[in-house]
Amino acid sequence: MSHVDDHEGTRRDFLYYATAGAGAVTAGAAVWPLVNQMNPSADVKALASIRVDTSGIEPGTQLTVKWLGKPVFIRRRTPAEIEEARAVPLADLTIDADSRNDNKPGTDAADENRALDENGEWLVMIGVCTHLGCVPLSDAGDFVGPEAVGGWFCPCHGSHYDTSGRIRRGPAPENLPVPVARFEGSELVLG
Repeated sequence: MSHVDDHEGTRRDFLYYATAGAGAVTAGAAVWPLVNQMNPSADVKALASIRVDTSGIEPGTQLTVKWLGKPVFIRRRTPAEIEEARAVPLADLTIDADSRNDNKPGTDAADENRALDENGEWLVMIGVCTHLGCVPLSDAGDFVGPEAVGGWFCPCHGSHYDTSGRIRRGPAPENLPVPVARFEGSELVLG
């Protein structure tokens, strides 16, 4: 009699394990589509990286492109704009002293840490005011360069950014962010 009880216990255990395993597979099959729908779609993945031809951008002008649903300012600065931006003492950057540059994380807001290239000619920033998400106007505000170019002004609430995209006056708490970007010849690659 004890031999039959041991056999029945083993069969019962097998049925419990088989039922639990089938239930786990069924639950996984039901949950997978819900989890998979949270992945980015193909069109979003395609926009994660873009290439911009910068060969037609003259010094002192700016091109605005849309990347990941946000405007990106690509500015080719003049020597005077670069000189003015680099002459600003770090002590004057009282609102935000961080570069906000994803290419050089953890650096201070010196112009050398915000420009994309070593000589400072190229400035690439996400063109969204860090206060409430408005788009600042270029070549405007209290911190335009000596040639009346450069600088950005957000007219919605009065934030003023200098020729390096650093917040200098107004309610915005941070500098305009610099996205991950690099040059490949005359093309700028964002993302």
